[in-house]
Amino acid sequence: MGEPSNLQTLLLGRLGWDAIPIHEPILVGTFVAVALGGLAVLAALTRFRLWGPLWRDWVTSIDHKRIGIMYMVFGVVMLLRGFSDAVLMRAQQAVSFGSSHGFLPPHHYDQIFTAHGMIMIFFVAMPFVVGLMNFVVPLQIGARDVAFPWLNNFSFWMTVFGGVLVMISLFVGEFARTGWLAYPPLSGIEFSPDVGVDYYIWSLQIAGVGTLLSGVNLITTIVKMRAPGMTLMKMPVFTWTALCSNILIVASFPVLTAALALLSLDRYAGTHFFTNELGGNAMMYVNLIWIWGHPEVYILVLPVFGVYSEVVATFCGKRLFGYTSMVYATVVITILSYLVWLHHFFTMGSGASVNSFFGITTMIISIPTGAKIFNWLFTMYRGRIRYELPMMWTVGFMITFVIGGMTGVLLAVPPADFVLHNSLFLIAHFHNVIIGGVVFGVFAGINYWFPKAFGFKLDRYWGLWSFWLWFVGFYFAFMPLYVLGLMGVTRRLSHFDDPSLQIWFQIAAFGGLLIGLGILCFIVQIVVSILRRESLRDASGDPWSGRTLEWSTSSPPPAYNFAFTPLVHSPDAWHDMKTRGYRRPLEGFIPIHMPRSTGAGFVIAALCALFGFAMIWHMWLIAGLSFAAVVIATIVHTFNYDRDFHIPAQEVVRVEGLRTRMLASHV
Repeated sequence: MGEPSNLQTLLLGRLGWDAIPIHEPILVGTFVAVALGGLAVLAALTRFRLWGPLWRDWVTSIDHKRIGIMYMVFGVVMLLRGFSDAVLMRAQQAVSFGSSHGFLPPHHYDQIFTAHGMIMIFFVAMPFVVGLMNFVVPLQIGARDVAFPWLNNFSFWMTVFGGVLVMISLFVGEFARTGWLAYPPLSGIEFSPDVGVDYYIWSLQIAGVGTLLSGVNLITTIVKMRAPGMTLMKMPVFTWTALCSNILIVASFPVLTAALALLSLDRYAGTHFFTNELGGNAMMYVNLIWIWGHPEVYILVLPVFGVYSEVVATFCGKRLFGYTSMVYATVVITILSYLVWLHHFFTMGSGASVNSFFGITTMIISIPTGAKIFNWLFTMYRGRIRYELPMMWTVGFMITFVIGGMTGVLLAVPPADFVLHNSLFLIAHFHNVIIGGVVFGVFAGINYWFPKAFGFKLDRYWGLWSFWLWFVGFYFAFMPLYVLGLMGVTRRLSHFDDPSLQIWFQIAAFGGLLIGLGILCFIVQIVVSILRRESLRDASGDPWSGRTLEWSTSSPPPAYNFAFTPLVHSPDAWHDMKTRGYRRPLEGFIPIHMPRSTGAGFVIAALCALFGFAMIWHMWLIAGLSFAAVVIATIVHTFNYDRDFHIPAQEVVRVEGLRTRMLASHV
């Protein structure tokens, strides 16, 4: 073939038939499976005429409850992809010893472990946590929606299309081979001239904008839209943790955006911010990425601390022990999380004084975290504990997270970190904290608030299977890595020479298999629950006798959440209302003003993804046109004022009257 024309270069850039990995059997098989699954979903949507409801009720919805649910669904989908990468890595490490080099070539293995880390943090843990905050926070503070409903929809679709770019990299081109934080110089144009790092950069930039805007939205909602009487020290603990988490989002995500923008300039424009020549410094990138990266850990874990606080109080039948100390501990963790980033690179020559400061601050941050553990234990002390599924996930968390915390304090000692930093010990610690803390907390939250979202409880039998497989599987999967790390086994490797190590990797692979069965049981739990639909006991939507305000409305809540804005007197608002014999009023309803759904968020986010894809492949004409389309669509949406509607008062009277009469027989 001849040289491509200028027009072809402008349109297609570096994209060609050689970008399709038809020589990789695993990728070809994955593509066939995904294509068949996609066709089955499209056929089902067409067969049951679901396209209209899907677009009207979900894709274009600006109801915070539906957006929260969509975040959770997206997190489950990406969990399947991220866990598939983990299975491939564990299987490769279990068989790749001595003369056997396994089934994954190093080039492919490096892409998998980079994608696994990046997907699990940005497109599994973040959507789960943001989804819980989206659904619960407005209900807990007595608001009808978030402060900026359309922006909420746009934030969600930006996150989704960032994930779409990562998924495209599986079948068009390749992904980064740099590790999930893409350190230079490996991520620079000299060592990564292909499109892998560009996929990494643009997917994170697009998803990061969505996360940042979501943080602004939720902060504004909590600060400005609380119910009358709900002062800061009367907010539920989950709302407090959500506020602090979103403050960290707004403070740290611009740093990530800036770091990736500078890396983009190095790759696209030949600048030298992170090179070793012409004044650049790769360590500047390491500082920037971890100034974002360590607060990110607490962005994930703080909201699930709030989940555990709600669960423990509910299933022990007591007020949360030490509410004030819980709030102060949350705030202290928020502040200190910005003062510990350098412990991620103790081994990189910062000097004894710097290492000592960051080692001490890392140990200090364990104190408020430990205070939370003791508060939960004191809440359980002499409580009437009911071991429902959310409580089981919480107890499993306490056991597992304490182990992860202790190993974290060990790694906070610079001399110990020098020995263990580049070993599998660190991998075990990180997963100990993220799985034992964040993932267990997400499952506790899903089981706890699922009845509020859908009006029926999740099946207990399959939930127990999921819990025990996750819990036992975790210890099989990651405790061997502590042993291997103490033996000096290096992380990031796909092949090992010492055959005596193989048994430990095989045990870890068995643990991964158990976790996979736990994920399967969770999906079965959802399906079985939908088919059985075990109704709630009463119209209050309070199967757990929850204590906070979200349980005072029906399950699922109406579009407007509350017909009357509640008056709050304590953090346990709903518990106190029931104690006083609370009754909903039957008159005095007025029309309720609500924002109208719009597809603008989906369209603009899709155009942003098209712009990102064009930039990845140097398709300059398409990049320019898509960027112009983003600007035009945003301006058009800004001047579109016809977005609101009113729910008639008679409809509110009918719905609230029915709910009140049903509730009266229960309270």
